Amino acid sequence: MLRLATNSDCQAIQTLVFGILAEYDLEPDLHGTDVDLNDIEANYSDRGGVFEVLTDRTGTIVGTVGLFPMDDTTIELRKMYFAPEVRGRGLGKKLLALMIRKAKNLGYLRVYLETASVLKQAVHIYELAGFRPVDIKHTPRCDQGYVLELENE
Repeated sequence: MLRLATNSDCQAIQTLVFGILAEYDLEPDLHGTDVDLNDIEANYSDRGGVFEVLTDRTGTIVGTVGLFPMDDTTIELRKMYFAPEVRGRGLGKKLLALMIRKAKNLGYLRVYLETASVLKQAVHIYELAGFRPVDIKHTPRCDQGYVLELENE
């Protein structure tokens, strides 16, 4: 089940995201890159974005994804992570397509994202969806930036 995240989910979201980062030897940064996870509502929904969680049948969070407004025309895809037990089911492709539609419906012209090259499956999904590499990066642990122009979608 996919639902909007609230601040009551912050700890569970951090646990999932930081666990996945550790799998790939990437460092969490609650005072920098990951500060948005301290207050989901202020950093996403209150800014006109969205942060959603995927839960299993017991209500446990097994996936996350956010759309963070950067300016009037660009929204950033952030924190798309899945627990190991739900990977390989096509959820990444489905959730990415849903977020692209949401970005368009919110009136944005492009979706920007940053990722780390060690997240090979994620990079593959982004490229299949039409994201193109750009030489812009703000996040220290990420070494790749991508953009998708929505007027072409």
